[in-house]
Amino acid sequence: MTYDFDLFVIGAGSGGVRAARFAAGFGAKVAVAESRYLGGTCVNVGCVPKKLLVYGSHFADDFEQAEGFGWTAGKAQFDWEKLISNKNREIERLNGIYRKLLINSGVTLLEGHARLTDAHHVEINGQRFSAERILIATGGWPQIPDIPGREHAITSNEAFFLEQLPKRVLVVGGGYIAVEFAGIFNGLGADTSLLYRGDLFLRGFDKSVRTHLVQELTKRGLQLEFNTDIVQIDKQSDGSLLATLNDGRQLETDSIFYATGRRPMLDNLGLENTRVELNEKGYIDVNDNFETREPSILALGDVIGRVQLTPVATAEGMAVARRLFKPEEYRPVDYRHIPTAVFSQPNIGTVGLTEEQALENGHNVTVFESRFKPMKLTLTDSSEQTLMKLVVDAVTDRVLGAHMVGPDAGDIIQGLAIALKAGATKRLFDETIGVHPTSAEEFVTLRTPVLGR
Repeated sequence: MTYDFDLFVIGAGSGGVRAARFAAGFGAKVAVAESRYLGGTCVNVGCVPKKLLVYGSHFADDFEQAEGFGWTAGKAQFDWEKLISNKNREIERLNGIYRKLLINSGVTLLEGHARLTDAHHVEINGQRFSAERILIATGGWPQIPDIPGREHAITSNEAFFLEQLPKRVLVVGGGYIAVEFAGIFNGLGADTSLLYRGDLFLRGFDKSVRTHLVQELTKRGLQLEFNTDIVQIDKQSDGSLLATLNDGRQLETDSIFYATGRRPMLDNLGLENTRVELNEKGYIDVNDNFETREPSILALGDVIGRVQLTPVATAEGMAVARRLFKPEEYRPVDYRHIPTAVFSQPNIGTVGLTEEQALENGHNVTVFESRFKPMKLTLTDSSEQTLMKLVVDAVTDRVLGAHMVGPDAGDIIQGLAIALKAGATKRLFDETIGVHPTSAEEFVTLRTPVLGR
């Protein structure tokens, strides 16, 4: 049978664009359909604009710390509208880059909502196209719990386009997005509280990292409320919001920001017209080759719910393109030793096993840990402390995990991720000469264990 396309990709986010571009480069005839914005969540309402806002929120600290280095500046003023306007201009530039990348790769770009009509056909803008294979890469969507007054709350989608910075904000959630946005609002001057229903945020991260961040965020004036949740939201006559908590307390605020999870974006996708199945968590069920129960349909990225990170979706997209159209270069995605960063204030960078995971996996663990004041802050009144931690297998000497809380943590951990993936031992860390004076050198000068040996 002759098809209109060898591969039809639904979703022009990081994973979909990577799969489409490289499949086309390998000689396939490819189409991409996108109903919202090129670049997906990361470029438009995720990693990129969030990082820009994180940068913006750091300047209050920078102005204050500059005095310790002899600088005298006038009273700083912040303009939310200008930041958002400049952010929008940058996102528009990136949208254009993604458009050029696709078109210059020979991909047919179709802008509109695509819907599956069967295993080999997609309908978009009233047109019907056939494809030998269809790739679903539609990403995720933030969700707000079904509580009274939920319509008054916002998510990350809306936060990037607020007309003005709220004076008071309640951030609800305990993951990356909640912690990062709490830092953004707090850093820009809003009276900010972070509410989380669990005992401690950032579940899955090393316990030392989590407890250290609590201390640092508290120093910055961020109000942390654990074992706390909102059960009702009421809008008052003056436009403010009244949040009723699970313990009966009521908090008045100007904005309630929810970051309590994301769902796979499968709305009106037409899955019922195929044999594609969802798993128990509601994500598309795929095998190791990203194939669904419908042989011609594949899925990757946030819709399959594995590791919901942009670089992971990109790696999955590359793997799909290679396996289908350049099999001699195919390499499966390795989900081990995935480095990640939380752009909290201070930042978190981590790769490999946490101390808790290493112990659960049966390792005889040695832990090296250091807390110190970063050199940049030594001439200031800041009491911020950096945390660095290595988790080591005491039998093999292999470094199982590296964790950091402090300035530029993500950048530093990226280099260590290569070392861990290569199987580096603690002895190799010890024998590596550090770059002095930097915070990063602490990772190669840790000598005294705090646990083990």
